[in-house]
Amino acid sequence: MSAFPTIKSTHSLVAKHVTKEKWDKLGAHKTATSGFTLGQAIACAVEFDNQHCGIYAGDWDSYKDFAAVFDPIIRSTTELVLMPSIPLTWTSPRSPENVNPAAPVHSTRIRVGRSIDGFGLSPGITKEQRLGVGKLFKTASSN
Repeated sequence: MSAFPTIKSTHSLVAKHVTKEKWDKLGAHKTATSGFTLGQAIACAVEFDNQHCGIYAGDWDSYKDFAAVFDPIIRSTTELVLMPSIPLTWTSPRSPENVNPAAPVHSTRIRVGRSIDGFGLSPGITKEQRLGVGKLFKTASSN
């Protein structure tokens, strides 16, 4: 296992939630789907000093395997309720129909990752998985 990383984004959520204790427990682990590591997940917070969040999941397993890091970050940035065995659920009273239309919105970003069971997400997908996704789409579009 590599040494506890120096996190350049010192004010990021990664800096707050990736402790040495969590690193010692999870730092050497690789996910089953794409072999993604916690080090890869937090690479942008380690490399850059301007990240607010600083973490990306490499595959669905990342959320489960590194839950000790992902769950508190997700809780601190959203109003999602995490339930064991149930996918993330939106429960906010501020759902889109309740947003004040007069409120000034400077910018917004919604990231939707392609997720096909058994394949990594874009930061963690392997070449073989990428080819497999291509075959799935080729088959689906030819029917």
